Amino acid sequence: MAVSSPDLKAFLLTTPFFGGLSDASLDLLLSMLVERHYNAGATVVAEGEPGRSMFIVRSGELVVSKLGDAGRGIRISSLEPGDFFGEMTLVEMQNRSATVVAQSPTVLYELTARQLYAYYKADIHAYVMVMQNINRELCRRLRRAGNRIAELEMLHSGQ
Repeated sequence: MAVSSPDLKAFLLTTPFFGGLSDASLDLLLSMLVERHYNAGATVVAEGEPGRSMFIVRSGELVVSKLGDAGRGIRISSLEPGDFFGEMTLVEMQNRSATVVAQSPTVLYELTARQLYAYYKADIHAYVMVMQNINRELCRRLRRAGNRIAELEMLHSGQ
């Protein structure tokens, strides 16, 4: 399904990734995004594979999982419209840390490391804002993970 730029722009403004960007900076970043479609059950990224891009969820639901000791996938979280993932490979330049699978037909917008670098070269102030937005989200996730670990420890210790 084709999405008009005004509709896409309005959607992106509701996501944490694009907060604080000027209209011109948002337009530039918007021009770099590539729309990707996935069927239910499709693996978008797999844990351990090289990754040089991130994704913003436009529609659909996805599940994030990590491999456990027995090679079985352990569900970590779910993603829905407005969420983004894959940013860790852009920040630390390591392989994918988790597997993401579409649970329903899904539309994503992909931003590659190369495009993000071009954005840096074109508008360093907007680039810094995007990186701050990514860092805020990573901090939120770290806090949630810390809370989950504390809950599991309380369950494990019987408190």
